[in-house]
Amino acid sequence: MTLPLVTCRYEIRRGGEVVALEQETLAANRIVGVRRPPERPDSYEVEADINPDGTVGRIAVRYSRGPFVRNATYEAADDFLRGNVSALAGRNVITTKLGRYREVDADLVVFRALTIAHIRARGQTRWTGRVASIDSNTLVAATNKQSCRRAGDDPHKWIYEPRMGDVEEIDIDDDGMVVVRRDNRGTVARLVRD
Repeated sequence: MTLPLVTCRYEIRRGGEVVALEQETLAANRIVGVRRPPERPDSYEVEADINPDGTVGRIAVRYSRGPFVRNATYEAADDFLRGNVSALAGRNVITTKLGRYREVDADLVVFRALTIAHIRARGQTRWTGRVASIDSNTLVAATNKQSCRRAGDDPHKWIYEPRMGDVEEIDIDDDGMVVVRRDNRGTVARLVRD
């Protein structure tokens, strides 16, 4: 299971209006990504170390909005994702269970590509499992059941359900990178090609 070594930029729109820009860099064993709203200094940043089997081993996330900053670091060990969230003067310890395939979602487009790459590498066309998801607003990790299936016979089209009632249509390219992600709430993330 491999993803290409690239830098991807996504334009995220809701109702035709650009609500965020996302940039992600993939290396052999690392993902670095940042999402920012246009014309504001706010940001959501992720740095993840990837194990040789393609799973997340360690992940650091940071959220800033004006003077407010929140940080979290997590490590995947045994069957758990363990870490802490720091904000202002407080620190909370968080532990959540990893699913059988040890998937982690840090709320950037690249993590959908990583999960779909794992599914394809196993030769599956449909999958349901538990995912340790990190909320980009609170930075708190929680485990929930997600599912994904190929849409028909086209290996480039996938249907992803991150939560009950939420549906995403995902188009990937030949390298496995997400080209377009549309959700049922009207948000569209589109790869920007230079």
